[in-house]
Amino acid sequence: MGAGGGAAAAAAAAHRAKLREEEERLTGYIPQDLEGWEFKIVRSSGKIVGDKFVRLVEEEKLNGWELVEKFDDNRVRFKRRTEHRSRDGMQGIEAYRTTFGLSETRLVLIVLGVMAAVMALTIVFVTNL
Repeated sequence: MGAGGGAAAAAAAAHRAKLREEEERLTGYIPQDLEGWEFKIVRSSGKIVGDKFVRLVEEEKLNGWELVEKFDDNRVRFKRRTEHRSRDGMQGIEAYRTTFGLSETRLVLIVLGVMAAVMALTIVFVTNL
């Protein structure tokens, strides 16, 4: 990875750290808030808007999760009563999933794959001139 790629990776890591710090600050709970409840944040590398947002909320509802707030178009917080744990696995959707749509890792792999293909095609084209 070149200097530009290293700088981009460092910037992305710093951005993720900033978002996590923000989430920690916005989700401060006192012990009474947690009694009988569990919380999670679902993240997406793409925007969770419109029909995608409705689908996410409906899917989470199957496992007893309730919408708490939408931080932005990529992060949504849910809560549910701990009694719902006994039904986990019955709905065909992972109750503790924290990603929706493409994960960041999968997105990066797709981008790298496309870049590698473009480079390979460029090499083939240039060597055949």
